[in-house]
Amino acid sequence: MKQIQRGFTLIELVVVIVILGILAAVALPKFVDLSKDARTSVMQAVQGSMRGADTMIYAKAAVAGELKATGIVKINNVDISTVYGYAANGAELAKVMDLSPDITPPTGTDNLFQHAKAPTSTTCSVTYTAATDVKAPQYDLASGGC
Repeated sequence: MKQIQRGFTLIELVVVIVILGILAAVALPKFVDLSKDARTSVMQAVQGSMRGADTMIYAKAAVAGELKATGIVKINNVDISTVYGYAANGAELAKVMDLSPDITPPTGTDNLFQHAKAPTSTTCSVTYTAATDVKAPQYDLASGGC
């Protein structure tokens, strides 16, 4: 009498599950793109770094008595132009920051720190607005194009 097989053996089920797991591990990264979140986090870190660097500049300016409308402080043998104790513009602030090669620092009076690998770099950026006599500096994050 011939025996009729019903269902699958345990080994066959385990092999199928392993193959599905391998396929999922290979295919999942193609469907889940975390690069936007990574670029947004990088720009948030740049914003925090800008705040920290500007606080250091302000502390040096306060010690040197340079809290007036314009001044210069020396940090690590680099002259930093200041306005009311804070960095005069983004380029001055970038002098004391250790930026990733993916971040394009501002040049001249441009105050825009941009992520070079973003699809739209102007909307994946942090804009620095210098201090005034009545207002502290601003660090505005734009992460819509990251």
